[in-house]
Amino acid sequence: MKLKKVLVLLLSGMMVLSFAACGGGSSEEEAAAPEEGDTLMMATTTSTEDTGLLDYLQPLFKEDTGIDLQWTAVGTGEALKMGEDGQVDVVLVHAKASEEEFVANGFGVERFPVMYNDFVVVGPAEPLEKTDDVAAFFGALNDQQLTFVSRGDDSGTDKKEKKIWEGLGIDPHANPNYLESGQGMGATLTMANEKNAYCLTDRGTWLKQSKDSENEYTIDIVCEGGKELLNQYGVIAVNPEKYPEVNNEAANAFIEWITSDKVQKLIAEYGVEEYGQALFTPNAGTDN
Repeated sequence: MKLKKVLVLLLSGMMVLSFAACGGGSSEEEAAAPEEGDTLMMATTTSTEDTGLLDYLQPLFKEDTGIDLQWTAVGTGEALKMGEDGQVDVVLVHAKASEEEFVANGFGVERFPVMYNDFVVVGPAEPLEKTDDVAAFFGALNDQQLTFVSRGDDSGTDKKEKKIWEGLGIDPHANPNYLESGQGMGATLTMANEKNAYCLTDRGTWLKQSKDSENEYTIDIVCEGGKELLNQYGVIAVNPEKYPEVNNEAANAFIEWITSDKVQKLIAEYGVEEYGQALFTPNAGTDN
């Protein structure tokens, strides 16, 4: 009887070892997956913060994954520089050419489209009439030397504005009333409103800022709808081969999460009830 008990114990031990060996692959997968309590560091553009989108998504991401999303909101150029320096795990920005260069130079793994809205020009109703002709509008701004407030911070918005001027062969600095705030979108809009000036902004930030601000806005949308004004956002994980210390597992979890059907629907609904229209249009899975 004692011998039989010994054999049973030996057999049980062998079975435990066997299960452990079979579970070796899954254990490695679990080790590669983000853990409860992980922190994801993201560099992003000011518009994702100014619109309130990140404050809306952060607790939902934590609930679904256990990962705490923390971010620094700066201009797109500075956000990409933080990625280039390995200071963050992921970037969410809106300057496609710069994003593609970021990946091509080995700083990012792959770019995924997330959503878009559009740029609009806001300003006084006079002397310029409202139009969708971007070239004519910016040309008139320059010809009449009207006051224009630029972000001047190498953000995605700043890059878009500079590209418009460049396409027209115009140096905006020749206009003595061309000003640079050197600040984020919200502060730049406030400055434009105070000076009764024109300003290029993303529509989402404009909708939220003009509605929620304590200051009454006297400026409004005066140029919109041109195809040049599309504002596409992309998300990119910082390359772990270049920076092994980044939290690539959490970055991949965020990319998978924000491009999922569930979250794309949440983005499509964000702002509709409060502002009468969505602040962003989701478009994950496209080639934009």
